Amino acid sequence: MSSRFVWLLLLLLVHLFVYILLHVVVGSPVLAEKFVDVVWSILYSVTGKSRDDIPALYEKSERQQKMIIELLETNGFEADEIEIGVLDYKHYEYRDEDQNIVDHKHSLRGSISVETDKVRRVSEVRAKINKLIARGIEIENRPPSYRFTSLNEIKPEMLREATRNARIAANEFAENAGVTVGGIRYARQGNFSVRDAGAVYGNNTKVEKDVRVVTNVTFMLTD
Repeated sequence: MSSRFVWLLLLLLVHLFVYILLHVVVGSPVLAEKFVDVVWSILYSVTGKSRDDIPALYEKSERQQKMIIELLETNGFEADEIEIGVLDYKHYEYRDEDQNIVDHKHSLRGSISVETDKVRRVSEVRAKINKLIARGIEIENRPPSYRFTSLNEIKPEMLREATRNARIAANEFAENAGVTVGGIRYARQGNFSVRDAGAVYGNNTKVEKDVRVVTNVTFMLTD
């Protein structure tokens, strides 16, 4: 058996693994906005010293809730993008070193969530929400979570790119061996993965995303 025949046989069995990295955004986060939805939570709380304060705390909490919702709607968020959570009541007891109760705290904590595709607007309004602190509202302005929602839209082009790159790699390999690349004999799509741009782990803290797919392509080779 000639060495050329053995080499050609090995080429026929080779599988070309192509790792494709597609940046959804290049250069500017604005370009990625159409690919993601944002989930943003705002927590607000009121506290009092006595159980007798609870009715007044509830009224105060409702006023604060209305102030936050009014600010959100004034700045372009629709009612169906805003979700109001339930009020959470907690009672705290503070004790001295002899375990005697020295103080109480009664707390009502509410939450408002915004789920929207208005990425840039969330960034702008978050700064305005912080200004409510100056009006006496105790607020926890949580970082938004950015969810990639358009995988099906970019899948076809990514797979076409993967196939093109696989053929380029096959042509280079075949040229060195003195053979010609024919049609695709077998192709298998791997899993798609989404990560925050430049991150090893995590997929919800950045607008920019890296979307990756690994494909396994086997080509026919001819002499």
